[in-house]
Amino acid sequence: VADDLSALAEAVLSLTADWCWQRLKYRHREESQFAVIAYGKLGGKELGYGSDLDIVFVYEDEDEQAGEVYATLVRKVINWLTVKTAEGDLFEIDTALRPNGGSGLLVISFAAYAKYQQQRGSNTAWTWEHQAMTRARFVLGSESLRQRFDEVRRAVITAPRDPQALSREIVEMRQKVRSARPVRGSKFDVKHSVGGMVDAEFAVQFLVLSQAA
Repeated sequence: VADDLSALAEAVLSLTADWCWQRLKYRHREESQFAVIAYGKLGGKELGYGSDLDIVFVYEDEDEQAGEVYATLVRKVINWLTVKTAEGDLFEIDTALRPNGGSGLLVISFAAYAKYQQQRGSNTAWTWEHQAMTRARFVLGSESLRQRFDEVRRAVITAPRDPQALSREIVEMRQKVRSARPVRGSKFDVKHSVGGMVDAEFAVQFLVLSQAA
């Protein structure tokens, strides 16, 4: 079921992006140079019926107006996916995993995305963003861009790290998540309680980032 729901989400994303591009007022080319990277449950093909889509939007286009054009496209896509109708809505969209989170641009060039993830310059990804990369997946865009994303993801995951420092950072992030999502009552919460699914995910992410090299 999770595989099918994930495939359905990808199909809806593809159809919506194409539909919106064809109707974009100021599009500057016939085919968009636009891509979507999935994180979380969609990235891991673990989508449930109530899951939102954790996605990041990137483009690879040298046109001087590209940033503005693709920002308009992304806003249009998000609107179509999230609009409330009498029949309900399609998906909730979460873009918090984009570079610089809520303060970052809604869509950026792939070059800027790659630079951010691979820690070049002062504007670089945090460890928790690299944890998220363990489940990241390219779900929409050209094959050449897919290959480049896979190279970036591999470089991020296999980068040499100090296991002790990494452990401290991941434990600190787990504590922040636990404080933000406290378990109410005495019953075991399969996702958030100590020893639950989130703890298992953090442990696996530590193992991937510390041992993949």
